[in-house]
Amino acid sequence: MTSGLRQGLTSYGDQEFSLFLRKAFIKAMGYSDDALNRPIVGITNTYSDFNPCHGNVPTLIEAVKRGVMLAGGMPMVFPTISIHESFAYPTSMFLRNLMAMDTEEMIRALPVDSIVLIGGCDKTTPAQVMAAASVDRPAIVLPVGPMLVGHFKGEALGACTDCRRLWGEFRGGRLSEQDIDIANARLVPSIGTCGVMGTASTMACLVEALGLALPGSASIPATHADRVRLAEATGKRAAELTKGGPNPSELLTPASFRNAMVVLQAIGGSTNGVVHLSAMAGRAGHPIALDDYDRVGRETPVLVDLKPSGEHYMEHFHQAGGVPRLMQELKDLLALDAKHVMGGTLGDAIKFFEDVPGQTVIKPRKAPLKKEGGIAILRGNLAPRGAVIKQAAASPKLMQHEGRAVVFDSVSDMAKCIDDPALDVAESDVLVLRNTGPVGAPGMPEAGYLPIPKKLAQKGVKDMVRISDARMSGTAFGTIVLHIAPEAAVGGPLALVQTGDRIRLDVPERKLELLVGDAELKKRAAAWRTPAVTGDAKRGYARLYREHVQQADEGCDFDFLVAARK
Repeated sequence: MTSGLRQGLTSYGDQEFSLFLRKAFIKAMGYSDDALNRPIVGITNTYSDFNPCHGNVPTLIEAVKRGVMLAGGMPMVFPTISIHESFAYPTSMFLRNLMAMDTEEMIRALPVDSIVLIGGCDKTTPAQVMAAASVDRPAIVLPVGPMLVGHFKGEALGACTDCRRLWGEFRGGRLSEQDIDIANARLVPSIGTCGVMGTASTMACLVEALGLALPGSASIPATHADRVRLAEATGKRAAELTKGGPNPSELLTPASFRNAMVVLQAIGGSTNGVVHLSAMAGRAGHPIALDDYDRVGRETPVLVDLKPSGEHYMEHFHQAGGVPRLMQELKDLLALDAKHVMGGTLGDAIKFFEDVPGQTVIKPRKAPLKKEGGIAILRGNLAPRGAVIKQAAASPKLMQHEGRAVVFDSVSDMAKCIDDPALDVAESDVLVLRNTGPVGAPGMPEAGYLPIPKKLAQKGVKDMVRISDARMSGTAFGTIVLHIAPEAAVGGPLALVQTGDRIRLDVPERKLELLVGDAELKKRAAAWRTPAVTGDAKRGYARLYREHVQQADEGCDFDFLVAARK
């Protein structure tokens, strides 16, 4: 098998000339033959001026390069798409598959023997792992790390759970414009990903559970020296991977995906983790059924006391011992013999952990934060293929609820009506948002966190049952049902709901029901028409997305990129 500069030669009809030409051009960068004859470690550069989550990437790259060279390899950096949650129109989820394709094709195109995947902001890590699973070349993930906590009026803050909480207080008239401006300047006090158990932190924890990253990599803050030392160690390990792997196919197994599900439930992780983990499993040829998440969740307690399900932040999780310490509490639920990128097994990788006396962030099994996992799967005539709720962040009093539907046909419809004093809505109603799924939006935006109608917020209402075919940020909280499949835009039952219908939610029984007779639903279905395709959705990537994206229960990958079941 060829390696180094000899692999993947550009086709000119003469292999030796192809190598001669490649070496001639790369020597323009000042490389010696000695350097060019070493194993090549590719390093993804996801830095962007629009991406503060990745603000430390240049520093991490230099440390990775140092580690690669200390181990005798040759580091080569190349750019890929950079996605930031707040700087991606219409939504970062729309671009996840594009980044996965970009990263996959760059790895295939370049002469690299192993890869260091540097990323963090929400959709970046899953996109990179999806790519690595498809290429199946030795790879190791290096998360950028979470930001530090900020402070406002004597309390700790961390984007973006507190962003939503404080904005809700402002909408309800309990914070002044001056207060919200001050908070705005303090919510994100440093570079790095959100400091709560949002999607970025969830995915960093899951790659540790999958065995794709070095132990402790999920929780070290982005600004700490330990993060730089971890980058160096990652580079060193990446150079070692060039000598025989393991490859992603050896690490991404049914056992490792179950380990990731256990950790997802135990950390009270983002509902986005369900979509991303399913997409990664699909690329690996080991699809996950939604009910698998629920089965794991019923036997896995929430042990990590982090916002939005708890009180603390990623910085505190790191100080408490991070994922390796958490896994010590979960050992009986984990496949400890699953292979690890360090070499050896997951059990070997977590043998050395910091047991911090008196820490309260990682709860013991005998005294969990929640008795069941953070995420539950619902089914019923409103969600035949399933829906997701983050029960760990929901209001206990609303976990069994029946109410009148108040329907919004789109995000723009909701934005137009939600603050209208004339909106006919009560605290006991169920807010319904549709046409916000993978096809309908497009891109399944994080619109599922419907705001409380202003006139109710001003009366002190802080939570209502809200349902949609959209997603919500992992940093959000509330009694919110998401990912309803099939979505409204492809004719799912959500498209048939009318304002005034009764909806019943029963989380303990895992039920979501539209209380309308079958005959009436058949009549409505006969009258339903597929929404017209307009504007940019007729061309380019948007057309590719609309025509090939899977539904939420399958991971929202493109159908032509999913691997055959193994």
